[in-house]
Amino acid sequence: MTPQYKRILLKLSGEALMGEQNFGIDPNVLKFFAAEVHEIYQLGVQIGIVIGGGNIFRGVEAAAHGIHKVSGDHMGMLATVINSIALQNALEARGIHTRLQTAIKMEEIAEPFIRRRAIRHLEKQRVVLFGAGTGNPYFTTDTAAVLRAIEIEAEVIIKGTRVNGVYDSDPEKNPQASRFDKITFREVMDKNLRVMDQTAITLCRENNLPIIVFNVNEKSNLLKVILGEQIGTVVK
Repeated sequence: MTPQYKRILLKLSGEALMGEQNFGIDPNVLKFFAAEVHEIYQLGVQIGIVIGGGNIFRGVEAAAHGIHKVSGDHMGMLATVINSIALQNALEARGIHTRLQTAIKMEEIAEPFIRRRAIRHLEKQRVVLFGAGTGNPYFTTDTAAVLRAIEIEAEVIIKGTRVNGVYDSDPEKNPQASRFDKITFREVMDKNLRVMDQTAITLCRENNLPIIVFNVNEKSNLLKVILGEQIGTVVK
């Protein structure tokens, strides 16, 4: 099996870790994701990972309950670190060498994000998890994922979701929703499709960084994407 990509950035939502729970982290989901990553790790693919924090804390919802937006975003950043540590442990349980780097300094827990060091870890076949978003409020983990992907010179962003790609409307609400096999960044923006936020899409477009959106919950889908199979939607 020959991978189509040498270096990728995998973006996972925090909500994906909940499984059937209403919040928190489902250990079985962690094990599943670790197994999926292990499949492509064995092929020699260099892997960076950004994971959200929505299963623990969402800054948007906090703002609605009287918590200042900046404070809420800082709390959300810390939630991404919790998720990153959990996934890191699940990966290491499968014998995968990892490093966790954070945009906010917390040396007792993780390395600070240093671009050259991150690239060196990837070259040494270590999976690098990037926590704490961009380190700044008002930026989503989608934007953080794109920023890190550009910095580490990833060839593609692979975004795992609950559905099989990008649709013209919400497929979970509209059974007649139509899926795109391929779509341009301009079309995503013009149609206001919820692939990533506008800042992230603009960064991808300006840096010619493609996105593959796929259903991460189906076994071996990540491997199929890496092998170049037509899984999900390609945005480029």
